[in-house]
Amino acid sequence: MTSSLDDLSEEISRYFEAKDQAREEALALTRVVVRRSGAAIRSVHRSEFDRAKELTEEAGEVLARIGDLLADHPDVRYAGFVDGAEQEYAEARIVYSIITEHTTPNPEEVGVEMTGYLGGLGDAVGELRRHVLDLIRQGRPEDGEVHLAAMEEIYHLLMLFDYPDAITKGLRRKGDMARSLLERTRGDLTNAMGQKKLEVQLRELEGRLERQPSS
Repeated sequence: MTSSLDDLSEEISRYFEAKDQAREEALALTRVVVRRSGAAIRSVHRSEFDRAKELTEEAGEVLARIGDLLADHPDVRYAGFVDGAEQEYAEARIVYSIITEHTTPNPEEVGVEMTGYLGGLGDAVGELRRHVLDLIRQGRPEDGEVHLAAMEEIYHLLMLFDYPDAITKGLRRKGDMARSLLERTRGDLTNAMGQKKLEVQLRELEGRLERQPSS
């Protein structure tokens, strides 16, 4: 009887040891995904697009390793920390695609769970606002219109899914935040374009006055 219990104890210990080791390794790898994804977004804002693509590809490879590592541990996989890494990766992929190609990748292209995709989509709105503000500072507000349109499309998409937060994992809050960012960005862009139009009109008026013959 004692021998049987000892064998059982060893078997259970091996089970939990394997699960704990997989969890620790996966947790470390999720930090790599988050760092690579954040660095990719920063590279996009610096117009270092090749570097951004390289970083997102690295993050995607690490995320795939996490999936393989936790294939036999679904309880660990869905404990929450992998979802956060997927969301950061999805945000980086979405921001890169919208800013460089003016297209929004679908969940299959990104390769993450649906909730992670939607969470990343919601967070991408803030990064698009940042990009629009950069364009305004560069004197190119008209180039920001396409990104404002993308922000609006994302917001309307997020508002389609009115489900409990337990299912969507905070999507309603992200939708509310997207609406606020959208309205502020629309106002900033409208003011900047109006200002630029006024400056053009003033320069044209000055040119006409300079060309008038003096009496």
